[in-house]
Amino acid sequence: MSRRPSHRAHPQERRERAQREKPARPEAGKLFRVAGLAAVQALAATRAEAIERLFFEAEHQKALAPLCARLGETRKPFRLVGREELARVAGTPLNGGVVALIAPPRVAEFDVGEARRWAREGQPLLILDGVGNPHNLGAIVRSAAFFGLTRLVISDHPSQAGPSEAAWRVAEGGLAHVQLYRAHSLPRVLPKLAPEWLVLGTALGKGRTLAEVGHKHAVALVLGNEEEGLPPETLAACAGRLTLPGSGAVQSLNVAATAAILAHWFTQGRDAGGR
Repeated sequence: MSRRPSHRAHPQERRERAQREKPARPEAGKLFRVAGLAAVQALAATRAEAIERLFFEAEHQKALAPLCARLGETRKPFRLVGREELARVAGTPLNGGVVALIAPPRVAEFDVGEARRWAREGQPLLILDGVGNPHNLGAIVRSAAFFGLTRLVISDHPSQAGPSEAAWRVAEGGLAHVQLYRAHSLPRVLPKLAPEWLVLGTALGKGRTLAEVGHKHAVALVLGNEEEGLPPETLAACAGRLTLPGSGAVQSLNVAATAAILAHWFTQGRDAGGR
């Protein structure tokens, strides 16, 4: 669960940290780099038309042959390149041997009315407020996709990470299957999800356990960052708290690990009768 330290950072320190952690926005007209074989193959399977250029090393030539054929049909360039050139294209040597260039991905606007209809599907809804590390966002998306969740909501918190190139790389193709939505003024939005959704904020302390929540409701789960947890106004807007009890050896779980446990419980656990 998210950890709350015993002291609160000064407002100026929080603003400065938010600016440091805020992902850089893509330059106008600049293409977005999706690296890694799993991510590129997922993109090819779901939105191949979004790929504008493709660069890859020899080891992936056979696996990417169908995609190259499709790009050739639409007269989009693809190239077999060496490791050093691929690192320059990707902006990092951690590229998995393949890089696709696409237009910057879109984050859809969150609509409360539409979200109420989602509740009928029975899937949990993960909501992030202030999770600034793009690697954590990527790991959460990867878990969401693994358990069949197709939507993830992020807030307009100044330090909240978005679908950056780093998040795409860590998500291992998950962002091709999970649509991101941005909710503005989250403390005002969350109460409007009732009664279709039971909105629970994850926090340390005395909260409901997973067994107490059970599987009778459509559940929206709100997770915050690991330094301060959920903002007080966001937690106050939730219908209740949810706590994962641990051994006490460490104070909290990584937020991505928490999200994976919750996604498993509210998908696989529902199917297995809550076991």
